[in-house]
Parts: sequence; structure tokens; C-alpha cells
Amino acid sequence: MSKFSLFKAAIFNIGVLAASWGAAGAQPFTLTSDSFKDGGMLQTKNAGNIKTNPNCIGENVSPELKWSNAPAHVKSFVLVATDWEGQGGLGSHHLVTYGIAPTVTGFAEGELSKASDKFVGGKETAGTAMYRGPCPPVGSGLHHYLFNVIVTDLEPGALPPGLTRDELFEKLKGHAKGVAGIVGLFGRN
Repeated sequence: MSKFSLFKAAIFNIGVLAASWGAAGAQPFTLTSDSFKDGGMLQTKNAGNIKTNPNCIGENVSPELKWSNAPAHVKSFVLVATDWEGQGGLGSHHLVTYGIAPTVTGFAEGELSKASDKFVGGKETAGTAMYRGPCPPVGSGLHHYLFNVIVTDLEPGALPPGLTRDELFEKLKGHAKGVAGIVGLFGRN
């Protein structure tokens, strides 16, 4: 089993554990998309559109994402997306958002591509506070874009804007209470 498959299995198991905190027989906490299926291809329009980068061939339209069966004790959500094959294997973070109210159950297509009062923008790898679509180099194979929604016990306004993924995860220690994930693929050979 590949390192990525083991990681994905661990994320799934954490999500199942988090869902078990609810009532007996409750459905698992899940993240889904009508834009792509788990393990399926992201669309070209979901790719980045940085004109100075020839690998960015898309329109930077964030995919639709929705979650269901969150644990009852949720106070806010975090939504992040990472390409672990990016930057030659060091990882590239494409979305860092948090402070999402417990009443929010997802984002429409394109909604994460622009500022919104529904989330606090952190800093993805390139430094923007919203979604940045895939721009993998030609010939680097398919990249796995892991989208995670994390349940927290923090109030929506508890964290300042502009946190990097690593800074955010440091502040979430002891406050992350469950996760659901989905993987989208993108690449050009």
C-alpha cells in the first residue's frame, strides 16, 4: 500500500471515529463534491489561472464541496486542500480557510475562489487567502489534492486571519475533533 493510500485510510478512520461521537448508529461525517468524485479528476476549470505560469491552464474555479453528519458538538469548521506531490514532494497548500460557522455545510462552485464572510482566509502556499487551483508541471504525473474539513471546538472568530497551514494546525492542537476528506486528481503528462 502506498504512503498516500495509508494516509488517506488514516484520514477516513479519523472521520469515522469522529462520527461515532454522535448518537449510536449515526451516519459517518463525510465530505463530498458534485464537481468530482473521490479519487476522480478535477476539471480543467478548477486548475489555477496564474498567467505567468504556463502550468496554470484553468480558470481557478474552486470545486463545490459539501459535508454532512458533523458531530453535534462542532463550534467551527476548517477547510484545507493540499497537493502532497507539489513542490517536488514537499507539498503545496491550495486552500487554508477556518472560522467557518457550524451552520455552514459547504461551499458552491467558485465560492472559495473569492473573499467571503463565510470563512476566515489563511495563507495558502502562494500567500493568497482563498482557493488557488492546481498548476502541476507537465510530466509530473497525476497529483493528489486532498480536501479536508476539520471539526473544531473553537468559536468562528477565535483565530486571526492570515495563518499559514502550519500555523493553523499548531493552533488547532487539542481543538481538532474530527475530519472528513476527499481526493481530487489533476495533472498533465
